[in-house]
Amino acid sequence: MTRRYAAFLFDMDGTLINSIPSAVRAWTAWAERHGIDVDELMAVMHGVRAIETIRRFAPPGVDPQAEFEGLLQAEIDDVADVVEIAGAGAFTAALPRERWAIVTSAPRSLAEVRLRAAGLIPPAVMITADDVTRGKPAPDCFLMAAERLGVAAGDCLVWEDAPAGIAAGEAAGADVMVITATHHAPLETRHGAVADYGALRVEVDGDGNLLLHAG
Repeated sequence: MTRRYAAFLFDMDGTLINSIPSAVRAWTAWAERHGIDVDELMAVMHGVRAIETIRRFAPPGVDPQAEFEGLLQAEIDDVADVVEIAGAGAFTAALPRERWAIVTSAPRSLAEVRLRAAGLIPPAVMITADDVTRGKPAPDCFLMAAERLGVAAGDCLVWEDAPAGIAAGEAAGADVMVITATHHAPLETRHGAVADYGALRVEVDGDGNLLLHAG
């Protein structure tokens, strides 16, 4: 890539960390408890705010907020096997602190626990599900992150793994890089894609802009 970016905006789950096993366990238990098709749920829940998924699938008469709080606690309690995507910690540690943000559909309490479990140091700016009323694929979260960093979203590179997040990055006007480490099948995308951060490095120019290099 030859373009210089004002900032990098990273999704968290599946992009910086692998929390898929934990999420699958919690959501499977929730779906089975309510007689919901697990495969149908799993096909659409990644990258989307939990409360929105619960509202979409919960049977009539179920309190979505109460279900959300129970599910959130189950995920917070189950982080023993949450790990970083290969190279993510070193890659983000090399970035100027004011030039990157995490933009996640997870609530802040869960994001902080998962990052700590994976050994990643959070940036100064982290936008979570608690900060927006419209989650991904709406662009609000990425626009908010760019604004808090003091840059234009169109000058940012969004790092994502899920279709909802990719769509949100596109809608925000940003370029997108897809991380495929947790994918079990190829994802059709017009964007650049890498498995992890092992072969990537960043050059910071005199103005603080970021240039991504592979190899």
